[in-house]
Amino acid sequence: MKVLAATDGSKYGRWAIEWVAQMPFTVRPVVRALHVVDVAGLRAPFMIQPMIVGTERYLQDEIKRMEASAKTVKKQTETLLKESGLSGTVIVERGGVAASIMKHAKRGVSLLSIGSRGLDALDRFMLGSVSNHAIHHAPCSVLVVKEAPRPVRRILLAIDGSPASDKAVRFLLRHVNPIPDGLDHEPVMVTIAHVMPYLKYPELREAGNMLVQRYVDKAAKAGFQVSESMRLGKPADEILTAAKREKADLIVTGAKGLGAIGRVLLGSVSTRLVQHAACSVLVVR
Repeated sequence: MKVLAATDGSKYGRWAIEWVAQMPFTVRPVVRALHVVDVAGLRAPFMIQPMIVGTERYLQDEIKRMEASAKTVKKQTETLLKESGLSGTVIVERGGVAASIMKHAKRGVSLLSIGSRGLDALDRFMLGSVSNHAIHHAPCSVLVVKEAPRPVRRILLAIDGSPASDKAVRFLLRHVNPIPDGLDHEPVMVTIAHVMPYLKYPELREAGNMLVQRYVDKAAKAGFQVSESMRLGKPADEILTAAKREKADLIVTGAKGLGAIGRVLLGSVSTRLVQHAACSVLVVR
């Protein structure tokens, strides 16, 4: 599997790579680490003639500082890849951060790993806002990293019966090793979470139970330890509550869900999960 990891020199950019190394993938991924130097972002829209307002000299100094920083980040990232046991390359590119990441995400990448936050605005890197952009526009699955890497022992899989849910399950079964090395040979625990609306139709609950059981059977057959969580209420709120209760290391969800008729909108839910979850979130596309 080919993974694109966006790094900006912050701890979140470093974690985006370290999480790829910690994830219990069935096959060791090949990583392309991308660092973007956003020179255009230095110039505010109103500064059409920077020489007149007397800021060009300062801008040139800042550009030199950013380019020097990029060389440092590249060396540090190359070392990090080796120390993490990952093979791959480190690329430094000039351009807009979001546009550059999306461009590379289209080049045969299966997963984009990105920090939920980045360096502050003074350094022109805003991976936090870029991560929200990525979950809606990246052509591949997106791992939004929110904390320092740790062994993935508990996964919360949020499903709603949509094709996106099926993709999330297929990603889990295809790419995640149910009994990874270093976990004392204990299976990864997967909690299948399904949230239903407050509607007085017994048929909905029965259909929900059948849906969850279908996914439970697939995950158990693959070798995962499985539990289920049937909830009533607002999808995002209930998923976040379940993730906290189960002490999930990772939430996995589809990029889109059922339409308004299905009353479950995983598309908007994924945004809330990325914004408010305490743990990292994998949005499968």
